[in-house]
This record gives sequence, C-alpha cells and structure tokens, in this order.
Amino acid sequence: MDIILRQCDELLLDRVWAYVLPSSMASSAHANLTPTASLSSYYDQAVSRSSFYESAWPRDDWRRQYISLYAMVLVSIFTLYFIVAGLSYRYVFDKRMMKHPRFLKNQVKLEILSSLNAFPWLDLMTTPWFLGEVRGYSLLYDSIHDSPFGHGLWRSIAYMVLSSAFFLWFTDVCIYLVHRAEHHPLVYKRIHKPHHRWIIPTPFASHAFHPLDGYAQSLPYHIFAYIVPLHKWLYMGLFVFVNLWSILIHDSDMIVDHPLERWINGPAHHTLHHIHFNVNYGQYFVWCDKAGGSFRQPAKTDDPLLAVLAAEEKRKAAKVELQKQRQLAIEIYESEKLKEAEMTRQTSERLAADTNSAEASDEEVQRATSMARLSSASSLRHLNESSSSGSSSDSDESPLHSPTLRQRKVA
Repeated sequence: MDIILRQCDELLLDRVWAYVLPSSMASSAHANLTPTASLSSYYDQAVSRSSFYESAWPRDDWRRQYISLYAMVLVSIFTLYFIVAGLSYRYVFDKRMMKHPRFLKNQVKLEILSSLNAFPWLDLMTTPWFLGEVRGYSLLYDSIHDSPFGHGLWRSIAYMVLSSAFFLWFTDVCIYLVHRAEHHPLVYKRIHKPHHRWIIPTPFASHAFHPLDGYAQSLPYHIFAYIVPLHKWLYMGLFVFVNLWSILIHDSDMIVDHPLERWINGPAHHTLHHIHFNVNYGQYFVWCDKAGGSFRQPAKTDDPLLAVLAAEEKRKAAKVELQKQRQLAIEIYESEKLKEAEMTRQTSERLAADTNSAEASDEEVQRATSMARLSSASSLRHLNESSSSGSSSDSDESPLHSPTLRQRKVA
C-alpha cells in the first residue's frame, strides 16, 4: 500500500495537501534551490525536493497518511464494486431470478444503497491496518529476493506460491469461524441479519451488509500481513481477488455437477447458504463445512430458478384458465343475447299479430256498424215511404166513406 500511496502523492495528493494545508515555507522554495550548471540538473533538483507542493503535513505525517489512505481505499472499493458487480449482473446473473417469490421489490436498488452506506464505515475501520502497513509494522516485503526462503528466483517464487496457498487456507478457516459465530442468535439479529435480507442475492449484494459484519470478516486478511511475511504486490493482488470472489459468489448461479464443487465453495454453495441460512459458511473451500457438519452439496433440485419456472408455469396455466373462463363467459353472454333477441323477436311478432288482429276486429266492428247504420237508414226510409203512402190512402178512402160502412148505414 505504501507504493500506491507514494504514486498518488506524486500524481495528485501533494498538490491537494499543499492547497488544503499549505506550508509557510512553500513560498520561498525556489529561493532555496542551489545554483546549478545546467537546466537539466536544475529541473532534477527541483523535482527531487518536491518543493513546489509543500504542505504543513509532510508525506510521513500519520494524519495525512490516514486520510489519504481512507480516500484511496474508498475510491478503489467503489470502483471495483460497481465495475465487477455491474459486469457480473449484466452478463452472469440470470434476470429470471428477479421473478422469484422471495426476490424483494426494488432489491437491486436496496442492495446498492446498503453497500454505499456500509463502505464509508467499513473503510474507517480498516484504514488503520493499511496505515500500519505503510508505516512498516507489517511483515510485507518489497523485493521477491527478500523472501524467507532466501535469495534466488526459484526460491522466491516457491515461497510466493506457498504463502498464497497458506493465505487462502488461513483466511478461509478464520472466515468460516467468524461467519458461523455471526449466525449465533445473539449476534445474528444485530449484525449479520441485514446481509441475509437478500434471499436471492444479486452481485450487488456482495457488500450489502452491516459495517461491523464486513469488518469482522475482513480481519483475517489484515491480520495475515502482520503474522506471515508476504510480498507487497502479491498481498494487493490477493486482497483484490477476495473482493472479486465475494462479488462472484453472489450471482445466484447454480452450476452443479462440476468436478471442482467437491472442493470449491462456489456460487451454488453460497446460494444455498442464503436460502437455507445454516449451511455452507465457507469462503473459498468446503472442507471447514464438511468438518463442521454444515456442508450441503448443491443439487439440480436446489436451483431457485426451478421455483421461478414453476411459478411461471402456474401463471401461464392460470392465464390459460382465465382465457377459457373469459371465452366461456363470452359464449354464455352471446347465447343469452341470442335467446333475448329471439324472445324479443317472438314478442314483437306476437304484438304485431295482436295488433293486426285488433285492427282487423276494429275493421269488422266498423264494417258491422256501417252495415247496421245502412240497414237502419234503409228501414227508416222504407218506413217513411210507407207512412207517406198510408196517409194518402186514408184521405181518399175514409172509413166513413167506405162501401162497407155505407152498406151498414143503409141496412
């Protein structure tokens, strides 16, 4: 870490610290340069003395180193997190998992927010370990020839290989113990439960934990550099690797029947840990889980994608059933409409028939009335005619003048 800090000081941080906490002697820096015979030697002297960007806190001030390391680590973890988790989410994570019944609403957003909240506090707690490395308290060494195996390229390479293997074994055992302890009821609900909120995790859930949880599981990485000699660049590479591994095992990818799964605690194992909580606590390997009785071999039937596909089939079946019910309702509705239309037609025909019958009856009544009127008029006319003819006969042949009466009078 001291090599990276020195490079950052040269490129940027000297300017930043000179601006934030300027030194009172910085203004006279050029005057203190000794005369030189050539322009090139003048430039070398000015740059080597770093007199242009002097700060009240020099490079070896522990306060400046702590703040600089804090900023460097925070920027690095943000960059690593978003690049690697973003690529894994884009190209590895199966988006169908987001339809799982236990996948939370807006889960990806919540995972990212949880990680962003954890990073500053986690960085605050881990920076003292990096500060100790920069100030020479760790067992990290610069040159490969400084290995405990002595000088010689092959000896140095052999030690780097062995120290890397021991680093993985040591951190795996320690993290298993820490992780299993975090599942104790008294610890779990206070520290580790936020990370198990993600039953079906995405790569963004890798660092979505309580800051104390993340710090406790990172301690083995920091402690190792203080108890075992390790090359500085190798240590940085291993530290980046463990962060990459943490991201990759959270992609919920259930790759099973792979020959390495008997030894490697991969994404399938860790997916089962998030689903069942009390299995597969290991970080890289499975031997601690096998020794501790917490190992569970991933199987195809454990794949959470099966629940997604089953739910999808259920939704499809429900959709088909709904369509059938809807079609049946339409058919019933159309049948009822046809019946109603037929009844309406029959009613209309009956009303029309009744109307026609009523009209016919009215015509018959009118015709009978007319005939009765005509008959009455004819009878009245005949009666009048008869009356008229009777009156004229009476005047000519009165009963007094009738022959019969005359004969009666003569007799």
